[in-house]
Amino acid sequence: MADSKEKLFSDFPPVATQEWMDKIMADLKGADYEKKLVWKTNEGFKVKPFYRLEDLEGMKTTEGLPAEYPYIRGNKKDDNTWFIRQDIRVENPAEANAKALDLLNKGVDSLGFHIKAKDLDADYIHTLLKDICRDCIELNFKTCQRHTVQLASLLTEYFKEKGYAPEKLHGSLDFDPISRMMKKGKDMSALLDTAKELVEILDAYPNFRCIAVNSVDLNNAGAYIYQELGYALAWGNEYLNRLIEAGIPAEKAAKKIKFNFGISSNYFMEIAKFRAARLLWANIVNEYKPACQCACQMAVHAETSQFNLTLFDSYVNLLRTQTEAMSAALAGVDSITVTPFDKAYETPNDFSERLARNQQLLLKEESHLNRVVDPAAGSYYIENLTASIAKQAWELFLKTEDEGGMLKAVLSGSIQESVNNSNQARHEAVSKRKEILLGTNQYPNFTELSGGKTPLEHACCCHGHEHEGQMFATLNTSRAASEFEELRLQTEHSGKRPKAFMLTIGNLAMRQARAQFSCNFLACAGYEVIDNLGFPTVEEGIEAALKAQADIVVICSSDDEYAEYAIPAFKALDGRAMFIVAGAPACMDELKAAGIENFIHVRCNVLETLRAYNKQLLNR
Repeated sequence: MADSKEKLFSDFPPVATQEWMDKIMADLKGADYEKKLVWKTNEGFKVKPFYRLEDLEGMKTTEGLPAEYPYIRGNKKDDNTWFIRQDIRVENPAEANAKALDLLNKGVDSLGFHIKAKDLDADYIHTLLKDICRDCIELNFKTCQRHTVQLASLLTEYFKEKGYAPEKLHGSLDFDPISRMMKKGKDMSALLDTAKELVEILDAYPNFRCIAVNSVDLNNAGAYIYQELGYALAWGNEYLNRLIEAGIPAEKAAKKIKFNFGISSNYFMEIAKFRAARLLWANIVNEYKPACQCACQMAVHAETSQFNLTLFDSYVNLLRTQTEAMSAALAGVDSITVTPFDKAYETPNDFSERLARNQQLLLKEESHLNRVVDPAAGSYYIENLTASIAKQAWELFLKTEDEGGMLKAVLSGSIQESVNNSNQARHEAVSKRKEILLGTNQYPNFTELSGGKTPLEHACCCHGHEHEGQMFATLNTSRAASEFEELRLQTEHSGKRPKAFMLTIGNLAMRQARAQFSCNFLACAGYEVIDNLGFPTVEEGIEAALKAQADIVVICSSDDEYAEYAIPAFKALDGRAMFIVAGAPACMDELKAAGIENFIHVRCNVLETLRAYNKQLLNR
C-alpha cells in the first residue's frame, strides 16, 4: 500500500506557491492582482484567491481536538447532533401545548415558548407542558425581563413536582436586559441585579441556562460578522463579570450563559465565525480561573437572519435560510432555528413553519451533517478565515472593554451607532448592487405582484420615530430589501405600471447583453419590460415602441454604435416617452449635449435611479 501510494504521488510533482503566482500573473495579462483577485471583506481583512498548506504554519486554530479546550472544533466529540428548534408565541397555554405536542411528532426536539408575563402561574405552566417529555427534549422560555425570576421559580417547582432528574433537563431562559435596552432605548440595567437570584434558582440544573446574549439582534440589524462576534464577547463578559462580582463562582456563572447568534448568508465566513466564537469565549472564561475547564465551553443557539429576507420572490428566502442553516450545522452549534420564509410580511403559517422544520431535517436525516464533527478542520481557507475573524472580533472586544464594557457602551449609544452605520452601509451596497439580493435588486421576477403583502417591520429610530420614553439610540432593524420593496409597492399601488421597451439594434452580443441588463434593472421597480430580438433601423424600433405604448424606450447596442444610433433614436422619439441609453459609452458627453439625460450601467445607484424614474413616470 505504501509503495502504491508513493508511486501515485510521484506522478504529481509538487507545485511551488511562486509557480501558482507566476501562472496567475500571466493570465491576468498585466491587470492588478490586488484589485482583481483579492477580496477586501467588510470585516476589515483581505482574503487571498487561494491558500496552501504553508498558510497553516504556526496557526493556533489547528491545535486541539473536538470537545477539548479551547473548543474551536466544537463541544461534541462523538457526533455533530444539534437540536431542531421551533418557537411558539403563547396566546393560550392549552392551544400552545397542543401545537407543541404536534411539533414533537414532526421532527422538532427543541421548543421555544414566548410567554405573556401577566398569565404566569403554576396552573399555566402545568397546562403548557402537559404530556411533554421534558427530559427528552430541550425547552426554552422567554417572557418579560422583569418576570423571568418568577418564571424560573415556577419551572423549578414544576420540575420538582414531576420528579425529573435535574441533570437530564436541557433548556434555557432568555434573561437579557441589554438586548431590550438596545431595542427599546430605555435603561433597564437595574434588572441585572436579579441575575444572581436567577442563577441560584437554577443552580441544581446544570444543563439549564438562564443568562442570554442575543447577538442575533445585531445580525438582524445588519451588523457585519466581526461586529456581531466582537460585541457578543463583550456582552457575555459583562454578564460573566457581574455574576462573579455578585459572588457566583466563575465556573457556575459561565455555565449559565447562552449565546444566541444570527447566521448571515456569507457561508464560509459564518462557519469560521462560530469556530472563532468558541475559541475566543474559551480564552475569556479561562482568564477567570474556573474550577473546571468545561466551563469554557460556549453554548450556542443559531437563528437564520431576518435582515436578508424579502417580500418579493419570497421563496428565494428558502435558499438563503438553507445555506445559513447548513453553515451553522457544519460549524457545530448546539441548536438551530430556521426562520420561516414568509416572516418578512406575515405571521408564519403552518405551511411555512413546516418547510422551515423540514429544512433542518433534510440536513440531518438526508445529508447526515449530524454525523461528522468539525468537517471544516484543516481547510486552508476556513482555518485562515477563522483566524482573521477572531483577530478582528478580538480587537473590537478589547475596544469595547476599553470604553468601560458592553453596558456602558450601550448606554452611551456607541454600539447602536456602530451597528446602524453598518446597516446604512449595507443598504447603500444593496442600492448599488455591491451586495446582491436575488429577486430584489438583481434578477427580479418580472411578472410578480405583491398580492396584498406588506412588510411587517417597524419604523426605525434613525427615521425619527422614537419609542415613548426612549432615553438613547436603538437598533435600526430595517431589512436590506426594504427600500426596493417600498419602491416596487409604490409602482404597484400607483395604478400605473410603466412599460419599458428594449430598442435592440446593432452588435448582436452587446444588444442582447444590454437588453438583459436593462430588463433586470427596470424590473426592480416593478416596471413591465418588453424585450426584442433586434431592429434593422432606429425608426422601426421607435415605431414598435410607440405601438406598444411604451413609457420608456431603452436603446441597447454597443458603445461604438451609440454614436450612430442614439441621437437619431432620441430625436425620432421626440419626447413621447422617457429615453434611456444602456451603458456608459465614450460618447456620453456628446449624447448629453444632444439632450439625452438618462444612462443606466453597472456603476449606477440602482435604487436612486429608479426612485427618480418613479417620480417622473408616476406623476405624469
